[in-house]
Amino acid sequence: MRNIYILFTLVLALSFQLNAQDIPRQELDSVTVTSTRRIDLPFRENSRTINIVTKADIKKSAAVNVADLLQQVAGVDIRRRGTGGSQADLHIRGGGFDQTLLLINGIKMDDAQTGHHTMNAALPIEVIERIEIVKGPAARVFGQNAFTGAINIVTKKNLENTISGNLETGSFGQLNGNITAGIEQENASHIIHVGRVTSEGYRFNSDYDNANYFLQSIFNKNKQPIELIASFMERKFGAQNFYTPPSFGFTEYEETQNSLIALTTTFRKNKLKITPRVYWRRHQDMFLLQREDPSFFRNFHITNKIGVEANASYVSELGITGFGVDLSQYYIRSNNLGNRNRFLATAFVEHRFELAKNKLDITPGVAMTYFSDFDFNAFPGLDIGYEISTSFRAYGNIGYTYRIPTYTDLFYSDPATSGNPDLQPEEAFAQEIGLKFFSKKLNASIAVFNRDADNLIDYIRPNTTTGIFTATNIREVNTKGIEFDASYNFELGNYNQTLAIGYAYLDDNILDQNPDLSRYSLNTLRHQYTTRLSTQLFKNVSQNIVYKYAERTTGQTYNVWDASLIYRLKQAELTITASNIFDADYIETGFVPMPSSNILFGFRYTFN
Repeated sequence: MRNIYILFTLVLALSFQLNAQDIPRQELDSVTVTSTRRIDLPFRENSRTINIVTKADIKKSAAVNVADLLQQVAGVDIRRRGTGGSQADLHIRGGGFDQTLLLINGIKMDDAQTGHHTMNAALPIEVIERIEIVKGPAARVFGQNAFTGAINIVTKKNLENTISGNLETGSFGQLNGNITAGIEQENASHIIHVGRVTSEGYRFNSDYDNANYFLQSIFNKNKQPIELIASFMERKFGAQNFYTPPSFGFTEYEETQNSLIALTTTFRKNKLKITPRVYWRRHQDMFLLQREDPSFFRNFHITNKIGVEANASYVSELGITGFGVDLSQYYIRSNNLGNRNRFLATAFVEHRFELAKNKLDITPGVAMTYFSDFDFNAFPGLDIGYEISTSFRAYGNIGYTYRIPTYTDLFYSDPATSGNPDLQPEEAFAQEIGLKFFSKKLNASIAVFNRDADNLIDYIRPNTTTGIFTATNIREVNTKGIEFDASYNFELGNYNQTLAIGYAYLDDNILDQNPDLSRYSLNTLRHQYTTRLSTQLFKNVSQNIVYKYAERTTGQTYNVWDASLIYRLKQAELTITASNIFDADYIETGFVPMPSSNILFGFRYTFN
């Protein structure tokens, strides 16, 4: 069945190629990738595998939150536990949810408690300008948490003087509403967003009540701009079978809070640019095993991270040098994990050489990190790119990557799970080669990668039927795969249309380990295929169809179709979003069945 869909898509793309008109270049051509932190490069000149999800892509995605949106990117595995973005695990290229780093405007949102709640920090799509997805080891750029990749959410800088209100309602008693306002002043600008997402739930104990608050202000913008970001995300949700099988009969419930405050500015003098930042990230997690009886079993964790960093770049005749320092202090207070502190200090340096009349670029770099509770470590890496022509670019990169255990890995304890205070950090050496193609109508890329990991952390039990899952260092793991992405833009009836496809294959081989004893490592996507067709046939009406195919290492396969219809009339917009149209029966993680077919009706109005 999968091959039929792939063949259909390719034939469709070919037919469009034969009839396409010349259209303007994509929005990607003007994007400067900021997730490289110190050396800002245009998207076309980067020598890594990077996917850019633009604000236009977000509009056409038929997604209502970041978790749903990222599921359309090949090589990114979002394992959800329901609707509304209440909880979802983030994985890149077969890595675990502790091995992928999420950033907000370059601010690292890692949590020393666990990566299980990473997506709690994801912002509402109304304030997002684009999302930069860096695949492969990124430790020399971001530090130890970017083991298999990083995702940087870049916010909009201004919304002029507008107020936009959005109201949605639909299946499962969903009722969503938000207001987004832009305020432009003579020497300042502000973006304010307030939203709430609620549902009665699509099955027993799956209700949720989520709130989003966001503020971004730029002060003194005519002289020395200072950017303030403040966000607060609260999630309250029934967590039926999120962590235990149905046979146990527990009524799990969870509440989380994620907040961020950050101040950033940039100094420029001649060829030197320095960007200092100070930030505070707080996360709170409260879990009940029996919702109606809080005293039965309760976990309560509060994690604080205070960070100070400065990133710089200097342009000389030898190229661009990037360097920086990052200091962060973690505090965790937990009735299960204890009260603990951790200090990290990281120094970065990299240099981009351009040779052969600027056709060849070579960027070596290294990150050196001190951990207060683990040894000092260094993460060297090397990126190489070659411009074959104005349309073709070949690239490759190698690098070491590293992750220290979270406090959950080290100290967590319940009747079915045990941490391990003797865990060693995870280490890996990764390699990648790729090819990118750019044109006015077609952007495409293909990459082949390999990762050899030592001491990968998984939860292992002694046999397949009984025993406690205990955090364990697996001796050796090999992961290899291939990814392909293409986006084709064409004109039909004087309107722009887009066909985007992606495919990822992953071979995740845990050597010398019985896969039946593993909780996490082998539940990866062996085959992943995505297609999005965005069309506009009439002046005020556009439609989007999204198809996702998944085959997991466990043998489970599923096909999911989503669609959206958008009708625009002056300042108003009506939307219909349909998810899982053909009612696929599937599970993305654990014991939680995903929702059946559902629909959401929306109305948005913008006051200028």
